[in-house]
Amino acid sequence: MDLLDPRVVHKERTHPSTAIYVRIAVVLVVLTALEVLAYEMARRQDLPGLFVRAVGAAIIPILVILSAIKFALVAMFYMHLKQDAKLFSGVFLFPIIIAVALAFALLLLFAVPQLIAGGH
Repeated sequence: MDLLDPRVVHKERTHPSTAIYVRIAVVLVVLTALEVLAYEMARRQDLPGLFVRAVGAAIIPILVILSAIKFALVAMFYMHLKQDAKLFSGVFLFPIIIAVALAFALLLLFAVPQLIAGGH
């Protein structure tokens, strides 16, 4: 059998419709607006309310989580990882997971001793 024989060629997965891409774009805009809102709330600690102070204290994890969600959406849909073989997704995501874990480990390594010692 020839490799171009239709019986050999694997079945292709369908790509999302334009409506799905528009929905993902709207979700990305909303997530970006939430990031800006969280940053502004953290920056303006003079605003009243416990929620504003809580956002200010947790701004880095909030922004990291929102950015990770946006990254995952872009990678899955606009880079077509969702339609590709799982091996490609694993090859793409495994180093990212390692990098994020390393970044958090370094943050803990250098930030926790300073917090314990009372430094800023």
